[in-house]
Amino acid sequence: MLRTNLATRPFYNERAVHVIIGAAAAIVLAITIVNAVAIVKLSTRNTELSSRGNAQRAEAERLTAEAARIRRAINKDELALVVNAAQEANALIDQRTFSWTEFFNLIESTIPPDVMLSAVRPSFKDGVTHVSMLVLARRPEDVDEFTEKLEATGSFEDVLGSTGDVTDTGLKRIMIQSIYVAHPPEETEPAEPAPTPGAAQPAPSGTAAPGPAAAPKKPEKKPETPQGRGGRQ
Repeated sequence: MLRTNLATRPFYNERAVHVIIGAAAAIVLAITIVNAVAIVKLSTRNTELSSRGNAQRAEAERLTAEAARIRRAINKDELALVVNAAQEANALIDQRTFSWTEFFNLIESTIPPDVMLSAVRPSFKDGVTHVSMLVLARRPEDVDEFTEKLEATGSFEDVLGSTGDVTDTGLKRIMIQSIYVAHPPEETEPAEPAPTPGAAQPAPSGTAAPGPAAAPKKPEKKPETPQGRGGRQ
């Protein structure tokens, strides 16, 4: 029996080779499909963002043109009048929040006897109240005492005094600048209501409340003995 291989080429296991090639092709195909899906999604997203950006750019251009048209239509003189009116309204509102009574109470409690207040001028800007006070005094030391007392109240900040001229009577006229900070009045406990005359008063602790006074009893009348008329005694 001959055992010699007479084939012109060696024998290979072609089935295993075909299986490996098929598996590799399937993997490559799956990866290709995944990449294709990702590309399609990204392309769709890019198109959507591009459309949205174009729409927003067009809206911005439209608003810019509208703003330019409105600015051209605005009368500068009328706008200035409106701005001035708004500033005057804000100043009036600030003046209503400024309490003259509280202010002069503070001045009365702090001004020395040798200092006289000649003029007061409050001004309001950006929510801050500035107060200018013109005082007359014989000595600068009295004005220094006045400014120290003002700062001690906590209602005046950055108190500064500037030396002015001298009056005909020899008094020094000094301008005091400060920032006024109004403080709300302290809350006081409500007073107990006064007892109404004739009303029942509450009994003190540990004692019984008195009851109503008993009405006085009327004296009983004795029955009269009837007198016999024409009869015998």
